[in-house]
Amino acid sequence: MSSWRSEQKLSPGGLSSQLSRTLFLLLLSMASAQEVTPKPTSCLVSHSVNGSSISCHPPARIPRRFPADTAYLAVEFFNLTQLPDDTLQGLARLQELHLSSNQLGSLPPEFLVPVPRLEVLDLTRNALTRLPPGLFAALAALHTLVLKENRLEGLEPSWLQGLKALEHLDLSDNRLQTLPPGLLANVTSLRVLDLSNNQLKALPPDLLKGPLRLERLHLEGNRLQVLGEGLLAPQPDLRYLFLNDNKLATVEAGAFQGLRQLDMLDLSNNLLTGVPKGLWAALGRPAWDMEDGFDISGNPWVCDGDLEDLCGWLEANKDKMFSQNATRCAGPEAFKGQMLLAAAEAH
Repeated sequence: MSSWRSEQKLSPGGLSSQLSRTLFLLLLSMASAQEVTPKPTSCLVSHSVNGSSISCHPPARIPRRFPADTAYLAVEFFNLTQLPDDTLQGLARLQELHLSSNQLGSLPPEFLVPVPRLEVLDLTRNALTRLPPGLFAALAALHTLVLKENRLEGLEPSWLQGLKALEHLDLSDNRLQTLPPGLLANVTSLRVLDLSNNQLKALPPDLLKGPLRLERLHLEGNRLQVLGEGLLAPQPDLRYLFLNDNKLATVEAGAFQGLRQLDMLDLSNNLLTGVPKGLWAALGRPAWDMEDGFDISGNPWVCDGDLEDLCGWLEANKDKMFSQNATRCAGPEAFKGQMLLAAAEAH
């Protein structure tokens, strides 16, 4: 009688063909695994008539030297804690430098001297606590400087020396508690200033006296308590103003005076119970100003007679009002919980 064991076909070595095949496939997979073991890769390089573009991300190895015609350089996500002083030596044509997502705690004072044509510098998500004075002194062409998500607790006007062409300055998500007078005195070309998500309780009255054509101002996510009437006065062309998520309890009567074309105003999530008479009149005519809308939700509005001025302005501009359902009265008792727009109509 034939059994299952006797029916198995044996390979020349005495193993069943099924077992032999299994061992063969196992050895093959092990050999394949050895062949595809990742090796250190190179940075991504592309060439054009404007120069070379180089992007280095892990697991690539950062070369000791870059091509002399490099116009764009990104060295990101390496957790670098420092850079050699001569990293940029010989890169006189460099226009964009991205060093985000490292752990840089400081930069050499002469670090940027070799790259006078630099236009964009991105230092997002590092560990910078301060900058050496004059770091940007040679960068007359720099128009975008991003220092967000670092550990800056203070700023000094000397740090921004030489930035005559700067249009975009991002200092968001740092640890700034105060700003010095004259910080932007020489930054005359600035169009976008982002100071959001810091710990600012007040702003120097002359903060905006340097820029001549500011269009966007981000102050959201701080601890500001008062918006004074002189702060915005030097910026009649301001178009976007973000003051949400602060602790604003007071907006002075002339705070918006002279703003000729404000398209967006966000005052949501503050501590405003009321506003002075005439505040909104400075924002001009319905259907012309506030092209992109406004938000005053998340404030404890007291819907009494003192809010009559605001109510009239809301009636004329309600089609541009965001978060209408979340804009409600905190008092008096008769109006508590009502939508501010309904209270406006009741008045």
